[in-house]
Amino acid sequence: MPPRPTSEERADAAAARRAPEERAARRADLLAAAAGALLVVLAAVVGAVIQHANGSLHVNVPPLYASWFAHLGPGTPAALAVAVLVIAYGPPLADRLPWRRLVLAAWAASLAWTWSLALVDGWQTGVARRLTTEYEYLTVIRRFDALGPALRDFTAHILDNAPDHWPAHVAGHPPAAVLTFVGLDRVGLGGGAWAGAWCITVGTSAAAAVLIALRALTDEPTARRAAPFLALAPAAVWVGTSADGYFAAVAAWSSALLALAATRRTRHPAAAALASGLLFGLTCYLSYGLTLIALIAAAVLLLARTARPLPLLAVGAAAVAAAFTLAGFDWWEGYRLLVERYYQGAAAVRPYAYWVWGNLACTVLITGPATAAGLRRVLAAAPTAVRQLRPRPLPATGGAGTGLPHRPDGLHRPADDRLAILVLAALLALLVADLSGMSKAETERIWLPFAVWLLPACALLPAARHRHWLTAQAVLAMGVNHLLYTGW
Repeated sequence: MPPRPTSEERADAAAARRAPEERAARRADLLAAAAGALLVVLAAVVGAVIQHANGSLHVNVPPLYASWFAHLGPGTPAALAVAVLVIAYGPPLADRLPWRRLVLAAWAASLAWTWSLALVDGWQTGVARRLTTEYEYLTVIRRFDALGPALRDFTAHILDNAPDHWPAHVAGHPPAAVLTFVGLDRVGLGGGAWAGAWCITVGTSAAAAVLIALRALTDEPTARRAAPFLALAPAAVWVGTSADGYFAAVAAWSSALLALAATRRTRHPAAAALASGLLFGLTCYLSYGLTLIALIAAAVLLLARTARPLPLLAVGAAAVAAAFTLAGFDWWEGYRLLVERYYQGAAAVRPYAYWVWGNLACTVLITGPATAAGLRRVLAAAPTAVRQLRPRPLPATGGAGTGLPHRPDGLHRPADDRLAILVLAALLALLVADLSGMSKAETERIWLPFAVWLLPACALLPAARHRHWLTAQAVLAMGVNHLLYTGW
């Protein structure tokens, strides 16, 4: 009778059986990244033809709101240094740093990366003047000296033919967006430089928020694998400097606090649920379209298998809504007028038939080829992940609070299923926004709050290839920032 194989021999045999499967998966990853690149090229070529023919796209470098401007700047060496450091040391540090230090390190790396890219255009052009153009919030700060009347009359100035109508970005958002910059001005931090610094500093904290949510909803190894990709995201090109980066962080912290409350990964789950509701309410008063963040919040509760935080979440959100309503702003009236204002501008001629898929090319550019490959794995895992959501007894090896089974063959991790559900919720929110037709163009900044939840899909990529994919992410961001003037 032959001797029984040792555990090492069994592991080697299992690895040999998996090798062809892993090679096929890696080839599929490359094909997914190539498909994303092809989508961008197609959007650029078709968009250039349409724009040349009738100018209806209202962008100079389809699908991006940008102009060709090859240049270097003071941020170039810093961006190159940050990219090299994250690529070389990000994966091993993410694996071994104590958790709290990792969260802070991810935020710090994202901050350094975003500042560096913003400064490629120089201090004035890249930061200080970004939010002072005729379309932006800072042009109307003085009109809020009397806060009460300004809020009560806010909707009267939304339409383009209204007297003293608001600039495009003020009219296109509920008043919490402009009130943020009014508040900065009131405390002595007025002007474009402080506004830009605020948006970059707060916006980059989304990396920390998403990491915290991932650890609570999946597991710590998954969050650690995602950390370098959150730090080195191509989206940083638009986080520095646009208000939408700030919006993304507020929305991300709302979901992160909800994840902590729902999984009880905090000593004060009730406080976390209430704070999550307050931030969700603020999110809805920063941007009308970000009500779709509710889909991500629903996924959080679904994964945690609890509705326990909902009452306090609702109280927090309702408190924000009540405050704005009592101050005189009607959210629903504002949204109704926004839709009318939207079609008074470029949206009236921007073709839906192009932007409904051209917007997705913008998403490839803000999330990068690694995310395209990660999304392929998410979609491949989706059927299994959805089936695993069915109620079932918790297996002894599945981990407390997971509610998902564990396969002992090592080919599948329950945390991967949970990650897939979270990413799918973000993808669904993005697709709903796309199909609505209310985001024709400029989605490279408008969809930042959804994009930060697509980046964790990169955690599903093989660890041995992380440096390759991080390099691709950095090359894309550096290329866009140095070849184009993006306007944000």
